[in-house]
Amino acid sequence: MSDSATDPEPRPSKASSNNPISRLSAFFNRRHEPEDREDLKSVLVAAHARKVIDDESLSMIAGTLDMANKTVADIMVPRSKIDMLDIAKPLTEMLPIIIETGHSRFPIYETERDNIIGILLAKDLLLSIANPTLDLRPLIRPAVFIPETKRLNVLLHEFRGSRNHLAVVIDEHGGTAGLVTMEDVLEQIVGDIEDEYDEDAEQTIFQAGPDSWRVMALTEIPDFNEAFHTNLPNDDFDTVGGWLASELGHIPRRGDVAQLDGISITVVRADAKRALWLHVQRATPAEPHLEQS
Repeated sequence: MSDSATDPEPRPSKASSNNPISRLSAFFNRRHEPEDREDLKSVLVAAHARKVIDDESLSMIAGTLDMANKTVADIMVPRSKIDMLDIAKPLTEMLPIIIETGHSRFPIYETERDNIIGILLAKDLLLSIANPTLDLRPLIRPAVFIPETKRLNVLLHEFRGSRNHLAVVIDEHGGTAGLVTMEDVLEQIVGDIEDEYDEDAEQTIFQAGPDSWRVMALTEIPDFNEAFHTNLPNDDFDTVGGWLASELGHIPRRGDVAQLDGISITVVRADAKRALWLHVQRATPAEPHLEQS
C-alpha cells in the first residue's frame, strides 16, 4: 500500500546533483535566507568550504555581487593614459600608434583631448589603408559618454543592450575623465581576459618592426635573454615584469622606460598590480647602459 505521507522523498538524479546551481540551491535551503549582501557572502564562503561550489564559481559570484558597489571611476583608464588619435593628423602618423598599442578601438579628438568627436575602429581602416590621404571622418562612429558615478552592473546592462564595447567617462564639469571597456567590466567578474595577442599561449614575444618587438611582461627571463641577447638576472626573478618592477623601484606604470644591453624597454600596458605589455626597441649606441624613469 502506498501512502504519500510516508513514502520517502525522491532522490535527485545524478545529473542534477552534479549541477553547481542545484547544489547551491540545496545548500541555501538548509540554511537561513541571507538578509543582506555580506550575509550572502558568508553563506557562499561556507558553501565553498563544504565544496558545494569550487574556487572559480565563488570568485565569479563574489565579483558579480561586488559590481553593484563599484562605479566606473573604480576601474576606468584615467585620461592621461588613454591612447587617442588626433583627427588632424594624417593616416601615416596614426598607423604607428595603432600598430604599437594593439587596440581595436580609439577615441578620436579634435583640437584638444577633451573634445572627443567619436570612436575609430581599427578594422574600419583595412579596406582603405592603401590610401594615405584617406579622410577618416566618415569612418568615425559616435562615442558613448557616461558619468564617473555610473555603477558597473548598470553599465554592463547598457553595454549588452547597445552592443557598444567602449565608453568615454566624463567628470562633473563635462571634461574627459577616462575610458572604460566592456572587457574592463567583465574582468571584475571573471578575472583577467586574454586579448588578441594572447591567442598563442606559448608565444610571448611578437615582432612589431625591423628593430622593435611587443613583449608580454610575463615572459620568462631565460626566453627574453635568448631572444634579445641580454643578461637579465634570473636568480631573484622569473619574469621580465618582475625584474622591471625591481629595477624601477615601483609597480611599473605605462610610459616607464628602462634601458639595458643596447635595448630600450617601455611599458605600454599595465594595471594596478603589474606590467602587462612591453615595447622593446633597439637602442642607439649613444644611450647610457642602464637608465630608468
